[in-house]
Amino acid sequence: MIQYSYLIPLFPLLGFLINGLGWNKIPKSLAGVIGSTSILASFVISLAVFAEVLSPSFQGPFVQHYFDFIQSGTLYIPFAFQIDALSASFLLIITGIGFLIHVYSTSYMHDDEGMVKYFAYLNLFVFSMLLLVMGANYIIMFIGWEGVGLCSYLLIGFWFKNHAYTDAAKKAFVMNRIGDLGFLVGMLLVLYHFHTLSYQELFDTIKTGTDQTTIYTAIAICFFIGAMGKSAQIPLYTWLPDAMAGPTPVSALIHAATMVTAGIYMIARSSVLYNLAPIALDLITWIGLATALLAASIAIKQNDIKKVLAYSTVSQLGFMFVAIGMGAYTTAVFHVITHAFFKALLFLGSGSVIHAMSGEQDIRFMGGLGKKMPITKITFLIGCLAIAGIPGFAGFFSKDEILAHAYAHQPLLFVALLIGALMTAFYMFRLYFLTFTGTFRGTEHQAHHLHESPKAMTLPLMVLALFSIIGGYIGLPKVISEKHWLHDFLSTAVTEKELHELSHTTEWLLMGVSVGLVLVMIALAYKATQKAQFTAAKGFGKILENKWYVDELYQAVILTPLHHLGIFLQQIIEKSGIDAFVNNVGTSIHWLSARVRLLQSGIVGSYIFVMVLGIILLLSIGFLSTIL
Repeated sequence: MIQYSYLIPLFPLLGFLINGLGWNKIPKSLAGVIGSTSILASFVISLAVFAEVLSPSFQGPFVQHYFDFIQSGTLYIPFAFQIDALSASFLLIITGIGFLIHVYSTSYMHDDEGMVKYFAYLNLFVFSMLLLVMGANYIIMFIGWEGVGLCSYLLIGFWFKNHAYTDAAKKAFVMNRIGDLGFLVGMLLVLYHFHTLSYQELFDTIKTGTDQTTIYTAIAICFFIGAMGKSAQIPLYTWLPDAMAGPTPVSALIHAATMVTAGIYMIARSSVLYNLAPIALDLITWIGLATALLAASIAIKQNDIKKVLAYSTVSQLGFMFVAIGMGAYTTAVFHVITHAFFKALLFLGSGSVIHAMSGEQDIRFMGGLGKKMPITKITFLIGCLAIAGIPGFAGFFSKDEILAHAYAHQPLLFVALLIGALMTAFYMFRLYFLTFTGTFRGTEHQAHHLHESPKAMTLPLMVLALFSIIGGYIGLPKVISEKHWLHDFLSTAVTEKELHELSHTTEWLLMGVSVGLVLVMIALAYKATQKAQFTAAKGFGKILENKWYVDELYQAVILTPLHHLGIFLQQIIEKSGIDAFVNNVGTSIHWLSARVRLLQSGIVGSYIFVMVLGIILLLSIGFLSTIL
């Protein structure tokens, strides 16, 4: 079956072409069926491919060349796909969660006039992401990389009549281009020094070649700049919360299983390179830590249900990058997988709430929704328990693994990450309690229309809730089992650094401390929400509510000076300089021709007079030249 893996991205591409070309003719219900069925077909084939990769008979990566993509002199870059444990894992996540989001969207977007185009964009998004993870070289990855950037622009600004939404789309597009430039420079460095962009050739060369730490570090940092844009790390993270402008299923797709995990995938794929670039790994560790803490602190004081989840995503991505910085690539991928389950669940759950609240997203005007929306309440609670790291739920296993590696790597790093985890528990349960418990704080009209969402929306919630519980058991800690299934499975595709081991006693102690403190934070969140006074924030709370004024800082330090520079270039350089010069050339020629034209008087006597003067002038010049 693995030889038919090209069908995995082909089905979403066909779905995009059908819905995209027939957007004004295809009925909305049929568009949902076409979009969802195409992703389901990809998921079924991905399952078959995963089963084949999982079998003992599978030997190494399967690389399938389809045609010569770029061939110039000694440079040869084929259009090829690579299937191994890493790509097979991501294929399941992308197509599986992508299918659930498509099914959810059939109900959520049912009344939207642009539903057919929406499903076309959604299919194109999934196609681009599949291309990204299946490519056998960095060029194919980069095509998918740019594709998801384009689709995010189209989906974030889907409701383009709202200028704030189109601004958010442009912001995402521009900030991603900044990171993409770093990725592109990294690829050029690889091409210049190693004369290939294929994974296997590059990594074989690195393994057997001479030590070139400086080059490895430069390439690794350039790649990380690309990852900073896609995976929203400081300073290129501010586009992600603004991406909430798009429809809620889009937020789930971008923030859970697809676009934001592209940076994690790219670095995990390049683990051989990063293991030889310790400076780059240290940089990733500290930027990831700073991002995790900054975003978590902002989420504490946000009141928009989707903004809380958006900053949560930025924070969780910070955790993943810390794991990568420590060389624990499998652990980062583990957290990608569990995060995909519970974050998709939380976003789709928030969409269910917004649907019931007639578009209201401010949690200060919610409360008591659990009575009217029991399925949404229970599934959302499971998502909160998972992201908070409560034992038995998916997030506990992956987050505990990151914390354990952090303690072994540097205890101070463990303390900082634990603070981030505690803030996560607080803001997520603050969100849960304000939304689903207590009394309803909305309008009478909203209260009258409160209802549970349709089955097309609740069924994906239940499936994701199930995986948010059982998804973590693919990576049990060593105090429970000596066999880490995910680590063993990915060992053929990802080259881990040698990590320090903890004693079982220490690991049990760390688990106990983290879980105990998380429970304390949940209790504090409950207490804080029972007597919540929604007054204007003051002091430090106001700083958090205004997101540390980072957007304002960017506006003052970057955007405003660039705006003034643009005005200067337009008014002084362009208009007063270049335009004035060009216009004056034309004016001067016009003035000169008007004067020259006076010589053409039409009087024969004047012409003879001028001719005589000319002859005299020529004779004078000749005479003077003989004398001199």
